[in-house]
Amino acid sequence: MLSFVIPCYRSENTVGIVVEEILATVAARPEHELEIILVNDGSPDHTADAIKALAAKHPEVVAVDLSRNFGQHSALMAGFHQVRGDIVICLDDDGQTPACECFKLIDKVIEGYDIVFAEYGERKQTAFRNLGSRFNAACNHFFFGQPRELKANSYFACRRFVMDSALQYPNPFPYVTGLLFQSVSRYCNVSIHHQERLEGKSGYSLKKLISLWLNGITAFSIKPLRLASYLGWIAAAFGCLFALITIIRKIVNPEMQAGWASTVALILFMGGLTIALIGIVGEYIGRIYLSINRYPQFVVREVVRGDAVQAAGEVALQPDQSADRQPAATESSGDGSLTA
Repeated sequence: MLSFVIPCYRSENTVGIVVEEILATVAARPEHELEIILVNDGSPDHTADAIKALAAKHPEVVAVDLSRNFGQHSALMAGFHQVRGDIVICLDDDGQTPACECFKLIDKVIEGYDIVFAEYGERKQTAFRNLGSRFNAACNHFFFGQPRELKANSYFACRRFVMDSALQYPNPFPYVTGLLFQSVSRYCNVSIHHQERLEGKSGYSLKKLISLWLNGITAFSIKPLRLASYLGWIAAAFGCLFALITIIRKIVNPEMQAGWASTVALILFMGGLTIALIGIVGEYIGRIYLSINRYPQFVVREVVRGDAVQAAGEVALQPDQSADRQPAATESSGDGSLTA
C-alpha cells in the first residue's frame, strides 16, 4: 500500500486538487492500493472542513485535525502515526510538488532505495527562499552528515521502516529530515518539475524558517556547543593579546593617552559574544526542559477515517503508547504536506 502524507495549511482551495491528482495518478497503476493522510496544521481558514469533506467523499482519505498550529514537521509526524502502507510519500498541499510524478520516486524505492528525494532543476520560489534552502542544505551536511550531493526537500518517498525509525523520537520540535537520515544508507535524487503554487504564498515566515533551522541543528548535533567553546577560547586569546599590546605600547610610550573608544569597543565585542554563546547553551537547556516536561509534538483534535470519527484530545508524547502507533490514544473508525 502507498501512504501519501500531506500537511495542510491555508489550502482549502488547493488540497482537493492535489488529492484528485494523486487518485488519478495511482489509478493508472492499479496494482497499488493507497491512502491519503491530510493533516490540518491549525489552519485559520476552512482547511479542516475541506479535508473532512474529502474524507467523506473518498474512502482512501484520512483527515487529521490538529488542535493548533504546530509546524510542518510536527504535522508530518502526526500523519506518520496514521500510516498503514509500506511506502510513504510526503508532498505539499499547494500543488508545487507534482503528484503526477510520484511514481518516479516510488519506483526508485521499489528498486531498493531507502529514501528518494525530488530534485528540482528550477525552483518556482523567491531568490531569498532559494538562498535559504542552500544554506539549510549546508547546515544539514555539517551538523548531521547529509551527503553534499543529495538534495533533500519536502517531496520524498521512503520505506516504512524509515518512517518507523523517525517515530521513535518522542520529544517536541521534530526535524523530519534529520530523523529520516538516522536509519538510511541507500538514498538518491530523482528529477522532478517544480510547479508554481496554485494560489497564495508560502506559510514560512523568516521567523518560522529560523525556528526550523534551530530545530535541525540542536536536535541532532552538539557541534554548536563545541563551536561556542571554540569561539570563547578565541575571544579570550584575542582579549589577552589586545591587553598585552596595550601594555607594551604604554611602556614604550608612557605619555600615550588611554584609548577609551577601543576599550568600549572591546567590552561591547566581548559582552555580545558572551551573551550569544550563553544563548546557544540556553537553547539546548530550554529544549531539554520542555522535553522533560513532556511538551507535545502535536495534539490531535479529530481523525476522520472511513465512516466514524476518532475522539478528540490525542496528545503525542510517546510513539509506543498504542498498538497502532498513535500517541496517547486508541483509534476508532472514522467519518470521512519541508523546507527550508
